[in-house]
Amino acid sequence: MPRFVSFLVGSSIAVATLALVCPSPACGAIAAQAPVPLISPRDSEHALWVTRWDYRTAADITRIAANCKDAGIDTILFQVRGNATASYRSSIEPWSELFDFKDPGFDPLANMIEAAHTGGMRVVAWVNVMPAWYGNTAPTSPSQVWNKHPEWLWYDQKGARQAFSEKFYVSLNPCLPEVRTYLVSVIEELVTRYQVDGVHLDYIRFPNENPAIPTGSGIDYPRDKQTLTLFKGFSSKSPDDDRVGWDNWRTEQVTAVVRQIRLMMRARKPRVELTAAVGVTRANALTHFQDAERWLSEDLVDAVYPMNYTADSRLFGKRCDAWKSAAKSKRVVMGVMFEKGMNETLRVEVQRALDQFQGVAVFAYGSLFETPNDAVDRPDEASRAQRDALRQAVLPWLRAMKPATKR
Repeated sequence: MPRFVSFLVGSSIAVATLALVCPSPACGAIAAQAPVPLISPRDSEHALWVTRWDYRTAADITRIAANCKDAGIDTILFQVRGNATASYRSSIEPWSELFDFKDPGFDPLANMIEAAHTGGMRVVAWVNVMPAWYGNTAPTSPSQVWNKHPEWLWYDQKGARQAFSEKFYVSLNPCLPEVRTYLVSVIEELVTRYQVDGVHLDYIRFPNENPAIPTGSGIDYPRDKQTLTLFKGFSSKSPDDDRVGWDNWRTEQVTAVVRQIRLMMRARKPRVELTAAVGVTRANALTHFQDAERWLSEDLVDAVYPMNYTADSRLFGKRCDAWKSAAKSKRVVMGVMFEKGMNETLRVEVQRALDQFQGVAVFAYGSLFETPNDAVDRPDEASRAQRDALRQAVLPWLRAMKPATKR
């Protein structure tokens, strides 16, 4: 029996809390069923995403922490799970393919926690939730979930498993209760084994924008027998006979994953924040069955990070206004993408994010600093020079920037 389920069965709140795993709105807000987590208040958050491609050695971790400190960053969003592999010592999933599925001789997450905490920074474990694998070829590790549990993946109307495609993910199926239980166990291991300050859920949605699927093909996921049986039990119809209900039900399954993770963390690690990367607008998010506004209203997450990536400051501002209205008093940390040639635009966007919300999250570390990924992508000298120029231009004001107005 998983530790979390055992905890619930042995507690006086088992019946009330287990009811929360159902995906129905009737389950109610989780805040009514569990104590509010004791999250330390912060005036504003200056966060930076560090991808799994940005480190290979213990020295890389030390360098990243030092660079983040120098840049005025107080929160490191450190990617430790990309596609059902781990950049930490896990008993559930194999080591990352970036380490050839083998222990690299150091623990990236443990090292980052030590280095960042020494520098007075927070570490948030950034995990890609739904992706099962990436790219054109299958994982070579037999213990990787794509090999170990093929029944957990997406299947279309013809019974075909979701095909690999270049630079895209194949996905786990959140409609299956056993998949949701598995994902909760992965997060539980993270928060109980490591002194992380938070968990950041990315790809907490359907990765259904696959460019390999021809427009008008009618291919739809997931259509395996178990998923269709579950939906029929809910709707008494097939997906083709109730398209709106099918989309709403799939949205509920993603919310069920968030709810179950929230419930586990409230029980196991109530002081650890739970946040999520979300679509740039509500409409955009819902096309991927992600109901981010509901997660805020029901207190299923402590904050959302809209991916407001645009060089158009007016569009950026419109999206900010929409989130300010939608989120009301709930926490929002606005995502900003740093790109070459955008110095003044970035300054405007970062200031607006700090003025209107609880902070800003910069994507990504590799936009400002050299990383091991340079050896793979092999940027030319001009690209390196542009990155260096961007870093030299933005770091002085990024270090000093604070909210200019009261939120």
